[in-house]
Amino acid sequence: MPLATEAAPNLEACREDTYHRSMLRDLLFGWFRRKLQMKSPGRSTTETAEDESEQLDPNNPFPDIVVIEFQDVIDLHSIPPRQVRAVVEDYLEEAQRRHMRWVRIIHGRGIGVQREMVRSILSRTLNVVDFRDAPAEAGGWGATVVTLRVDDAG
Repeated sequence: MPLATEAAPNLEACREDTYHRSMLRDLLFGWFRRKLQMKSPGRSTTETAEDESEQLDPNNPFPDIVVIEFQDVIDLHSIPPRQVRAVVEDYLEEAQRRHMRWVRIIHGRGIGVQREMVRSILSRTLNVVDFRDAPAEAGGWGATVVTLRVDDAG
């Protein structure tokens, strides 16, 4: 009997982890789907709404799609490591489109793996002018401040 009580918290943690992962996956897929639709304007918005309503999880307590306001800071703590590259690349692209001059990417301190991944992306991104550790009050070496090239003509 003690084994069942000890296993219960672990099962609950697994459920929460799975729920949050599925929510994040749905959010990212919706985002990528919208990007693809912008590239292929042949589909109507009513078709898109019907497709999304069919894919909603009936067990999801928050069925409405939430649009998150774009900010000059992105926190990668909630992003699964395998998706960090795509998220950072898309974030930088969106920041460039919005004519942002500076952004801050919070990758965490840890052992530096995610920091190095982010910095390798930054080093090969054409619209990145410079990047460095954030000031201590803005995350220190757990965050990177990025200077972006801004087109004055736009």
